[in-house]
Amino acid sequence: MRQLHDDWLIPTLETLLSAGDLAALKLEAPDGLWDAAVRGNLTTNADMLAALSRRFRLPVADLTGVSAAARALVPESLARKYRILPLNSTDTVLEIATSNPNDLDCERALEFATARAVRMQLAAPAEILQRIEETYRPESAVERLLDGMHQYDVESVLETAPDVGELDLTSDNASDRPIIRLVDHILAEGISQRASDIHLESQEGGVVVNYRIDGVLRQTMSLPRAVGIPLVSRIKIMSGLDIADRLRPQDGRARVSVNGKRVDLRISTLPASTGEKVVIRVLDGGSATLSLATLGLNDYDLRRVQQLANLREGIVLVTGPTGSGKTTTLYSALRTIQARGVNIVTVEDPVEYKLAGIVQVQVNEKAGLTFAAALRSILRQDPDVVLVGEIRDKETASIATQASLTGHLVLSTLHTIDAASAVTRLLDIGIESFKIAAALKGVVAQRLLRRLCVACRKPATDPVPGELRRRIPDSVELFQASGCPECGGSGYRGRLAVTEVLIADAELERRIGEAQTTDRIAEAARASGMRSLFDAGVDHVLNGLTDIDELLRVLEVPQEVQATKPAAEPRVHERRSTDANGDSRTMRTAAQPYYRALTPARPAPAQHQTQLPDSVFELVDDALGGGLKQTPDRRTVLLVEDEEPLRIVLRDLLEHDGFHVVEAGDGVVALDEIDRTAPDVVVLDLNIPRLDGLGVLSHLRSRPQTLHLPVVVLTAKTDEEIEVQVLESGADDFLAKPFRPRALVSRLKALIRRT
Repeated sequence: MRQLHDDWLIPTLETLLSAGDLAALKLEAPDGLWDAAVRGNLTTNADMLAALSRRFRLPVADLTGVSAAARALVPESLARKYRILPLNSTDTVLEIATSNPNDLDCERALEFATARAVRMQLAAPAEILQRIEETYRPESAVERLLDGMHQYDVESVLETAPDVGELDLTSDNASDRPIIRLVDHILAEGISQRASDIHLESQEGGVVVNYRIDGVLRQTMSLPRAVGIPLVSRIKIMSGLDIADRLRPQDGRARVSVNGKRVDLRISTLPASTGEKVVIRVLDGGSATLSLATLGLNDYDLRRVQQLANLREGIVLVTGPTGSGKTTTLYSALRTIQARGVNIVTVEDPVEYKLAGIVQVQVNEKAGLTFAAALRSILRQDPDVVLVGEIRDKETASIATQASLTGHLVLSTLHTIDAASAVTRLLDIGIESFKIAAALKGVVAQRLLRRLCVACRKPATDPVPGELRRRIPDSVELFQASGCPECGGSGYRGRLAVTEVLIADAELERRIGEAQTTDRIAEAARASGMRSLFDAGVDHVLNGLTDIDELLRVLEVPQEVQATKPAAEPRVHERRSTDANGDSRTMRTAAQPYYRALTPARPAPAQHQTQLPDSVFELVDDALGGGLKQTPDRRTVLLVEDEEPLRIVLRDLLEHDGFHVVEAGDGVVALDEIDRTAPDVVVLDLNIPRLDGLGVLSHLRSRPQTLHLPVVVLTAKTDEEIEVQVLESGADDFLAKPFRPRALVSRLKALIRRT
């Protein structure tokens, strides 16, 4: 390599250094003034480049972009001899980066070798040498990158995987070994960091490696651009793909063993303008927890999902975007169903996790084994439950619908934004509305939120955004992400599901059969107990499992909430309790609106035509004989009863005893009144429209604000099973009709005293 003389730098250095420093530098800089000045902290590369740019009126080079054409024009020997880096080229011009714009020998040699005019740009000599190594000898750059990295024991365990000795990614067999080690490190590091996907993207400046951890992409390393082709080739060989075909997308599978742990990989390649992009889906069956109870659902939605899993026939759909956990939810449901001892067959593309005791069929389009073809054959195998990986076309949807109508339980997925949109999607595919109404039993729409790291989460200090104040009371302690080594500094570790669960009832079937709009179907679903995705997310925030930032990152605030101004001063519940030391204290919890953002409050239904038996009115007795009692502190009772004559009698009875009575004729209005009036006690009938008494109880007990709200249940059913079910659902007391008035009043007063 030729020794460069850089006395031409002295005029520039005189403007940056003192006379003494410059004199000492001339004596102690045998390898060049520039490097010596920077190494001695007398100046910086940036200052030198700025001064030279002003002096010679040359631009500062961007060393991240080296075109393949320019690299091909300039041999490595010339680049190293003159310490230049080719940047770009045209038919007449070659652009180079140099640290010596006075080197005429370099300019003449390049013009002669390339038959192009040379245009110079400025760069630091050390940076030029590093980029020369990365451009012409990428394996050396990879070796340096791997030095000091944690080493993993990675082994390909697919029978079809080639032996390492057979790999010839470049002309020099020794040069591909660093690439093999690099691929092994990328895979092992991603698996150890719990990445669900590994992205390799070729960009102008190099190859970027991103890990998707807990649903969020994190850039972990940047590699030289020249590494891109051998890197992709190594991954293609591992997954049995064609390394010579770089113009078409390809999909493959591989299996690796990382420190003795086997992990399945699903590989997808996509040609792009800057090179092939590779996405590797990590299917870690050992870490997959296939249980509905561990998905992170709140108790109310978990019971509804389990209700769908316990069906014997019909279609149950799980919807959501790619990566929202649909497959995990379906597999977890299959584990629940498998305990019944039934014949389960699945048809998937691809089969992501192997489930013991379940027949799983892999779709093969090239061989003619499509979803529809496989489904036809499966129905001749006497299945009880069929899982279809995805309903993509009319043929598959039609066969699945027919199977559900002939006594099979069919589970599948759709790509829709919410539960109600699944009906519209099936109509778009071409299924008749009356068939959808008869076959569809439920839809689970799903998203995933990152779970706060329990090791470092901290109390939230930021104020609650205005659009959420109606849902999040000031009295509830919230948490926010912090960051620690346990969670990689992100503040989150793991994910949990938020769902909205649509369960078909008579009204919903009627609207689906009439092909009504998505809004009308969603309205009926909410009336029958469906909670929105956002409400499920708010519950996780209130329980300290995630924070508001994560909720707003994944889910949009419903428009109904955004359009509603927050209340100036929310009403609060006051509860008196006794702690372990016997001291009495008052607990205050805000009553927050819950259902009003979902469905407009409706007035109680008009008079029913149902004739009540005379025995019901035994409760009147002689209680109304005296004058109206006045108490200094009137307690509020919410009376939930759909039979108006009985409701009027009960209202008069309670008001006569000094209570303030608020009425509701159905379950949805009852929840709205609870949020609006914050009653002290609820008298709840079991058999009410839109949302029955058990559904109201489930909502109340799943929310921190109403967890301890006293509830007395009234019902005409007197069997022991109903009473046990009511008490297990969270009721504080139970009365069978007909009942005596003093008993009801006494129980209400006793409940209020206890709370």
